[in-house]
Amino acid sequence: MTVIGEVLLRDLSVPSPASTFVVEQADAAALAAYRRLRHDEFVVSQGLFTGSDADEVDDDPRTVVLVARAPDGRVLGGVRLHPVHAPDIGWWQGSRLVTRDGAHVGAALVRAACARAEAEGVLRFDATVQDRYRRFFERLGWDHTGTVVVQGVPHAGMRWPIGRIAALAAVTKRDLGGLLGGLHLGGPGFVGDDGAPVPGSDLVAACDAILPAMVERDPDWAGWCAVLVNVNDLAAMGARPVGLLDAIGARDASFAARVLGGLRRAAEAYGVPVLGGHTQLGVPAALSVTALGHAPEPVPGSGGRPGHDVRLSVDLGGDWRPGYAGRQWDSSSHRSPADLRAMLGTVAALRPAAAKDVSMAGVVGTLGMLAEASGCGAVLDVAAVPRPDGATAGDWLTCFPGFAMLTTDAPGRAKPVPGPTTTAVCGALEPGDGVRLRWPDGETTPAVTGAVTGLGSTGLGSTGLGPSDVRREPWAS
Repeated sequence: MTVIGEVLLRDLSVPSPASTFVVEQADAAALAAYRRLRHDEFVVSQGLFTGSDADEVDDDPRTVVLVARAPDGRVLGGVRLHPVHAPDIGWWQGSRLVTRDGAHVGAALVRAACARAEAEGVLRFDATVQDRYRRFFERLGWDHTGTVVVQGVPHAGMRWPIGRIAALAAVTKRDLGGLLGGLHLGGPGFVGDDGAPVPGSDLVAACDAILPAMVERDPDWAGWCAVLVNVNDLAAMGARPVGLLDAIGARDASFAARVLGGLRRAAEAYGVPVLGGHTQLGVPAALSVTALGHAPEPVPGSGGRPGHDVRLSVDLGGDWRPGYAGRQWDSSSHRSPADLRAMLGTVAALRPAAAKDVSMAGVVGTLGMLAEASGCGAVLDVAAVPRPDGATAGDWLTCFPGFAMLTTDAPGRAKPVPGPTTTAVCGALEPGDGVRLRWPDGETTPAVTGAVTGLGSTGLGSTGLGPSDVRREPWAS
């Protein structure tokens, strides 16, 4: 048996013979067997510990222990993984990996620990290994992060690369630049914004479509969300909603009525009239809504610049929408009309340099879009992000959070926000591009590298212009 810092492995360089075993979470009996394995090896055989190798991690109820079992039920080895921080912010560590002589289950246990960490919403997963086992971990896909000394012995810091945030940003936004280039979206100063100022007026227009699969699965909720996402888009521009237009496709009148029922309830809750639209029956499910709002000085998504604070203002009430756990946080359907309408005034109250509504790209992807439009990069302090108790860090930073606004401004310009909104500074804009996650130990990990949309920068961030400096003149499309 060989000690590799906090990770313990045996003969990892030896090819594993054909064998049958299963890796599973330890029950009480397997946990006892795993701890006996650790004791026999680390206390009795190697003398690494005196009396016991147990520590505070073993007493932490959040710690997960995985074991490899033979067909006869024997525990062939095990590993534990656990949060580093309290409360859990999505930073975990793997440790105390141990295997029986000749079991050759180490690689399987490491892979299983990585998969379990990601399932737990982890965004940073670390381990410390002896230098001679660095290549083994690298072959399993781990990255080397530096050299540390453990009990006088040089060790390699290793990190499992978790690409959840980057993958979401890519699938939802990556192709926009190539598809939409040349359309002059939003006009000067508002390229890629949540809404577009209407030339020659003080109106802002926004439009969103709901995924057809969601319309089919939950038509009433789809109708509600069609209003929600549009009034949020207007709110991100500092606009007050004044009217909605809907376009609905449905297989029959009964299905259309269910969609319209949700849309009607949301329109009434937010106090926004449905001005008109189009309904087509006998076709597959489809739903989109256009919203109009009033904003004499709309707030752009491109007004940030390096040095600006990043602020997240979000409604933490509610819970995961049934059937959409980890993907859609329902903070709105239980709120009173007064609360809903008040929260829409968040950006108008803050009057920041830049603002964006958090939507399909999640908190980090949306921050990447704001930074891209502003011609800079961003760093997000994970521990400072407001987050509800019922959501893991990975889920919260990649979900649709209901109501959430990202804003940037010069430090010290905080103002009260209306309604039941929770607000906090949780990062900063910086030179460069992409988004990094910053952890309590000062380490940063890449979340989004490079541009999110490819739509580019309007140049406001580099010039220092603010919302009032952008002239909403007519332009050619």
